Amino acid sequence: MAIHLYKTSTPGTRNGAVDSQVKSNPRNNLIYGQHRCGKGRNARGIITARQRGGGHKRLYRKIDFRRNEKDIYGRVETIEYDPNRNAYICLIHYGDGEKRYILHPRGAIIGDTIVSGGGLVGSGGPNSKFNCL
Repeated sequence: MAIHLYKTSTPGTRNGAVDSQVKSNPRNNLIYGQHRCGKGRNARGIITARQRGGGHKRLYRKIDFRRNEKDIYGRVETIEYDPNRNAYICLIHYGDGEKRYILHPRGAIIGDTIVSGGGLVGSGGPNSKFNCL
């Protein structure tokens, strides 16, 4: 993935970088709001643990970790950043019309073919079986 480095024009843009391949918004039927409880407060709402809370509002992406449907081919549509996992995820469009998120296999680019039961065609991914590696 190509990384775009910002040209320093203000102190806030110094040493800034962004991944240029990630440019899409998440699909609405694969995300939902996550209730972030705690934030350093007790049952009365009083701060008991300092320096906690705040942060940007995040949407949870449903990831298909099992990929248990055998031998269904899919194509990588987008590569997105998942703020809940601090990792990249791929939106896969399967042949039967279903769309799912999976963890981004190393080396996968937009347009690659992925098999539901075995992983990326030609290489292993994070959810590959041990005999496929």
